Amino acid sequence: MATTNINIRVDSELKQSAEELFNDLGLNMSSAITIFLKSVVSYDGIPFELKRNALNTKTKIELSEY
Repeated sequence: MATTNINIRVDSELKQSAEELFNDLGLNMSSAITIFLKSVVSYDGIPFELKRNALNTKTKIELSEY
């Protein structure tokens, strides 16, 4: 099977944290991303719920006053 490269930019702290987690799971970054992409294709979408963060009460009040 032919392979290709994917270049992405992420926060360095996020990358380090993810690498540590994947290491604990016996994976490297490439394997983990491949698993994610295969999941996306199999699920025919993002394999988890995506939603906006709920605004806290203070932010809602400030927005209503704006």
